[in-house]
Amino acid sequence: MAQGLLIDMDGVVYGGDVMIPGADVFIARLLKDNIPFSFMTNNSQRTRLEAVRKLARLGINVTEKHVYTSAMATGKFLASQTPNGTAYVLGEGGLISSLHENGITLVNTDPDFVVLGEGRNFTLEMVQRAVDMILAGAKFVTTNRDPSPKKKGWDNLGIASTTAMIEEATGIKAFVVGKPGPVMMRGARKALGLETAETTIIGDTMDTDIRGGVQMGYKTILVLSGITKKEHLIRYAYKPDLVVESVNEIKLPLPWW
Repeated sequence: MAQGLLIDMDGVVYGGDVMIPGADVFIARLLKDNIPFSFMTNNSQRTRLEAVRKLARLGINVTEKHVYTSAMATGKFLASQTPNGTAYVLGEGGLISSLHENGITLVNTDPDFVVLGEGRNFTLEMVQRAVDMILAGAKFVTTNRDPSPKKKGWDNLGIASTTAMIEEATGIKAFVVGKPGPVMMRGARKALGLETAETTIIGDTMDTDIRGGVQMGYKTILVLSGITKKEHLIRYAYKPDLVVESVNEIKLPLPWW
């Protein structure tokens, strides 16, 4: 039976612009042993190529086929719901590219969907226009619901805050595509050609990676090199199958392989 990995990026293989020690060795081992894997990220701004280039700068050399983003999942989802549909987009880069690739036309009036992704280039006026479109019947979809890290000087409010603003203004809840939602979790697995029992997710957050993996029936590995710390685990009703300090401590083959 084939076995493969879905691997979060920030907090697992790097922190900001610094590689987490041993991450390059771990990924090199996966490539050498032909173990299927994909970096699964909620970031919808970055294209797959941009993600690959960032990893290369850190000394991790992979190809675009090794990256699966919430932008990709969103494009595929919209196309499955309304083939050749239209969307008004609050977002950038990777999200816009993915929608084009999936046959979704970007419009400024009467869209099928209002789609929210990360970005700094949309204005409050654009948000108000999105609110009016949703109130007129457009479906509200967001690429993910990641919160702000609540750090001084952070250049991103966190998509959760923008989503909440639009939900409050419209009274309509967004459909969330990204982690820990099943649309992205299932899409990333299928892109690797894996079955549920063949899939393990590696992440640094209990609220997204591990929660999503548990809900999907995947095996889960929590690394403590990112957001979640060991003392936080007592807060959760679910638990990962394995807890390690960093990917450098993960021994292959895994115990359940």
